[in-house]
Amino acid sequence: MSVVVKIKEAAVRSIETLYGVSLNAEQIQVNATKPEFEGDYTVVLFAFVKQLKKSPDALGAELGAHIVEQNPTLFSSFNVIKGFLNLAVANQFWLDFVDAQKNNAEYGMQPKNGKKVMVEYSSPNTNKPLHLGHLRNNFLGWSIAEILKANGYDVAKTCIVNDRGIHICKSMIAWQLFGNGATPASTGMKGDHFVGDYYVKFNDAYKAEIGALVAGGLDAAAAEKEAPIMKATQQMLLDWEASKPAVMELWRNMNGWVYEGFETTYKRIGSDFDKTYYESNTYLLGKDLVESGLEKNVFIQKDDTSVWIDLTADGLDEKLVRRKDGTSVYMTQDIGLAVHKYNEFKAEQSIYVVGDEQNYHFKVLKLICQKLGIPAADGIYHLSYGMVELPTGKMKSREGTVVDADDLVDAMVNIAQQKTEELGKVKDFTEDELVALYDTIGLGALKFFLLRVDPKKKMIFNPEESIDFHGFTGPFVQYTHARIKSILRKQEDAVLENQISEALLPLELELTKHLELFPSILADAANEHDPSKVAIYVFELAKTFNGFYTQHSIANAETEEKKSLRIHLSKLTAQVLQRGMKVLGIRVPERM
Repeated sequence: MSVVVKIKEAAVRSIETLYGVSLNAEQIQVNATKPEFEGDYTVVLFAFVKQLKKSPDALGAELGAHIVEQNPTLFSSFNVIKGFLNLAVANQFWLDFVDAQKNNAEYGMQPKNGKKVMVEYSSPNTNKPLHLGHLRNNFLGWSIAEILKANGYDVAKTCIVNDRGIHICKSMIAWQLFGNGATPASTGMKGDHFVGDYYVKFNDAYKAEIGALVAGGLDAAAAEKEAPIMKATQQMLLDWEASKPAVMELWRNMNGWVYEGFETTYKRIGSDFDKTYYESNTYLLGKDLVESGLEKNVFIQKDDTSVWIDLTADGLDEKLVRRKDGTSVYMTQDIGLAVHKYNEFKAEQSIYVVGDEQNYHFKVLKLICQKLGIPAADGIYHLSYGMVELPTGKMKSREGTVVDADDLVDAMVNIAQQKTEELGKVKDFTEDELVALYDTIGLGALKFFLLRVDPKKKMIFNPEESIDFHGFTGPFVQYTHARIKSILRKQEDAVLENQISEALLPLELELTKHLELFPSILADAANEHDPSKVAIYVFELAKTFNGFYTQHSIANAETEEKKSLRIHLSKLTAQVLQRGMKVLGIRVPERM
């Protein structure tokens, strides 16, 4: 239990004892005490002044005296300034904390809570390789899954692959027209890049045909419909739905090339799944739920036989769930898949990591599932995130202006090599160690930069800025971890004191307070589905350690007790940095 929680619970007990008023801990606001005031944590009293019929200063004096009296091992003193109750935590509490956690390899990790959560992320199309946007998606999904695991949840990571539809047929038609039998093996290209190139070729050919038709007298809208390559693509989709052997063989071959490429990328970026679903296997799911919804009067059938749901009473609009020709829409498929996944995993919460352009879709999905009485419908959660742009602007797949994930990772590793060589501190590394180090720094910088921002916000990714050993970056945290490990290697023979009683100096206390926050930071990140909280925390912890070490020597500490304390603080800091970065999917080197 964190010290903030202890303070809230102590305040609740004292308020009930003194005034006979029952509150819950969430109603108590506790902040870090401002540097200009004496104390460690501040209880904000103004919310209770009217209810308890006390002036802020009188309430603070009575409450502070009672809290300190009843919790002598936790608090040493208090003061009240303009209605704010400032509490000083006893020095022994912090020393006991360091002593309890100094050898706890699981510090911050919570025991199993018996709750199951599913996290769905990545969701690529098989007509193009993974790109920068997919990287933010993968890093968010993987990280929130690991943060939930750290908080005791049983987590299933899933992926839905969009492997059917008109966009897939575009690449297939282009390969038939322009491929001349080429394959990834014959060209030496990675499979997803190979297929993605044909998606771009389709768009180039389509534009040229539209231009020719417009020049021949058709208006633009008609030309888009009449372009031969588009008509051929639409026919291919019909042939796929009819399971024509030649089309199915081509579809399986081209998707197979893409899957091999995806797997290579996933392995490199450290993304994995417990179960992968394919739209080609799930797109018919949900049809029986439409009939069930009609029987329950959740859905309505219109005169043209199309089926809808009216959500106007919920502040939305009408939504189509089955076309008049009897075919389903994406919403129907997602409802069916939600039921299918629940039956398979029995997860109480299902988190969908999808860009914010789908906010409306997921509002509707959750509402429909709730109205249909689907199990765990209340647990549907859309982890919405903003798009990633480059300094040059937005990316477009069909125009070939996206940044492929593989190319970006390669570029990041190259930048990491350049920046590391400029520092000139790795001359004793072997070639293999250097390769591993550059990969660790480059990929770590990429992940940290994409995760350090609140998921809801759009962001601009700047590769050069992300690898700055002195900035708000992954390499800064990695370098601090390696620095601590180097310090500790020099103290391996130190004889450590078992009993430490000396008062903590201000920077020692500041570092200890930061370390004590780690479990609550992980809990907040899980509750708010926000890995940026962990990224910000480990950065601040690294900064705090560097400030502490600049002022306080370990090797030449004033006393043996101080030396022992600082070694324990250093070990715990390295451990928390490693664990915090691990849930972000980032490795930290032992030296760099």
